Amino acid sequence: MNDLVVARGEVLAQIEQACAKVGRAENTVQLLAVSKMQPSDCLTAMYHAGQRAFGENYLQEALEKIEALQDLDIEWHFIGHVQRNKTKHLAEKFAWVHGVDRLLIAQRLSQQRQPTQAALNICIQVNIDDQASKDGCQPAEVADLVQQISVLPHLKLRGLMVIPAPDNTTAFAQATQLFEQVKSLHAQPADWDTLSMGMSADLAEAIAAGSTMVRVGTALFGQRNYATV
Repeated sequence: MNDLVVARGEVLAQIEQACAKVGRAENTVQLLAVSKMQPSDCLTAMYHAGQRAFGENYLQEALEKIEALQDLDIEWHFIGHVQRNKTKHLAEKFAWVHGVDRLLIAQRLSQQRQPTQAALNICIQVNIDDQASKDGCQPAEVADLVQQISVLPHLKLRGLMVIPAPDNTTAFAQATQLFEQVKSLHAQPADWDTLSMGMSADLAEAIAAGSTMVRVGTALFGQRNYATV
């Protein structure tokens, strides 16, 4: 527990320093704790340290945690690749979905979100530097997707999510430029407020470029043991 409190404090300090360096208020950047492959008790400890937003990559693992931790007021984000046959669970159980890169996925999420639930927050995933191994739409496709998705019911289109190649921090500036270009076309510009980019190793560079949400796992929880997966 104490180690997690310290780790979270250190990450928040990094965010504060990165914001101060470029003249931004620290409350303009949200910390999303990437908790994939972490046991529920670690999430509970991080929650009691003050963290509320958690991001999961693997749906089945996430659903098990959501069930186990339903008594906690956690804001659940899905940040993995969105498959069309998994949208029903995403629409029902999550507050945010970051990996939307096709209109079909957004339509299914819209249809499957219950009218009694708050609107599902959506980020469009953009393959900002054209990596063959990464999901996401092309930058040139974003404007049309924004216009199409922003009118769907039960969704709130919030912005963009990018995962540039390691050390390609110039892609952050490209993502910010795209974010600002599209902003004027958004049907509900007040909602277009989220640029999800930056992780443990490059959060300072992402914040300097304009990130409003950093997705941090290793710096909070330590290295993951992938051999157990």
